[in-house]
Amino acid sequence: MTIRVAPLPSARFSGVFDDLARLRITVFREYPYLYDGDIDYERGYLDRFLASSGAVVIGAFAGTRLVGAATASPLADHHEEFAAPLVARGMPLDRMFYFGESVLEAAYRGQGAGVRFFEEREKAARDAGFAETVFSAVMRPASHPARPDSYRPLDRFWQNRGYRRLAGVTTTFSWKDIGEAGETAKPMEYWHKTLM
Repeated sequence: MTIRVAPLPSARFSGVFDDLARLRITVFREYPYLYDGDIDYERGYLDRFLASSGAVVIGAFAGTRLVGAATASPLADHHEEFAAPLVARGMPLDRMFYFGESVLEAAYRGQGAGVRFFEEREKAARDAGFAETVFSAVMRPASHPARPDSYRPLDRFWQNRGYRRLAGVTTTFSWKDIGEAGETAKPMEYWHKTLM
């Protein structure tokens, strides 16, 4: 089935909360995130994001069903863990639009939704007057025991969109991995693009 990718009006955010939480719990369970999520964690994470007046949700729909989503917001409105390393490097928060998750059900991958997620979020950043976009990605060692043989990092995909890794800039963010008793901090690296 062909999917349709489009931004959601902010008035619809609360109506897609459950679907967005479901997608995050399902897709982030895969390597490299290995997220053992639950609705309480999702509520804490997503409530803060959705409270931002600059928040953006891009939906991927198969018919009327939400099968994927990508989020973004001004970095200054996002969790402090993501802003602090960039501030320490002297990067001005008021220029930065932060890309949150891009999640898509496996059956709908390979149809261009990932490219469209980036295009729509970059458009939203430009429309809101931001000059730079940034996102973070979890870092796992190549020898991680849960890494499947078929795993291919997304570095080349991100580079093809014009993003570059910010060398030496990392943060940590906590969630519960599959098989863990509780949340632990995970190292994350940054990818950055200056918009033209």
